[in-house]
Amino acid sequence: MKWWEQWAFNALHGVVAVTGIGYFYMKHLVTAVDPFAVINHPWQPAMLSVHVLAAPLFIAFFGMLFRSHTLKKLTSPNAGNRRSGWMSLLSFSAMALSGYLLQVASSPGLLTVMVWAHVATSVIFVAGYSLHLFIGWRLGRASSGSTTTVPSQAGLSA
Repeated sequence: MKWWEQWAFNALHGVVAVTGIGYFYMKHLVTAVDPFAVINHPWQPAMLSVHVLAAPLFIAFFGMLFRSHTLKKLTSPNAGNRRSGWMSLLSFSAMALSGYLLQVASSPGLLTVMVWAHVATSVIFVAGYSLHLFIGWRLGRASSGSTTTVPSQAGLSA
């Protein structure tokens, strides 16, 4: 996987997670001062807009990482970080599907189910992917011997 793919995916992950948490907080946990208000917080529409606009880019980068990282790791005999990877993969799939279904749900019951499915799978994904990054970082440090390399010794031929 290329460094910019991982960087962009992690940046989009941050944007989508922060805007999703912010929107959830504003929509469900903030009480509007005006009893006739349609929104609970002035930033609520902006949070939803950024979340909905960033999510397809996030999904596209997930597809790129799936091709360049996940498929290679699934066929590798080394299973160092596979559990958290599977947790991330499955919860991401359910999160993305429920997010898309939220956009087309028309009955109040189905909408409520999709909201809570999206929230639950999003929490699992954020926790699982964070764990996946942390374990990957720890495995990377352990395999390198926790030594720092001087740039002239880093093998700049790559």
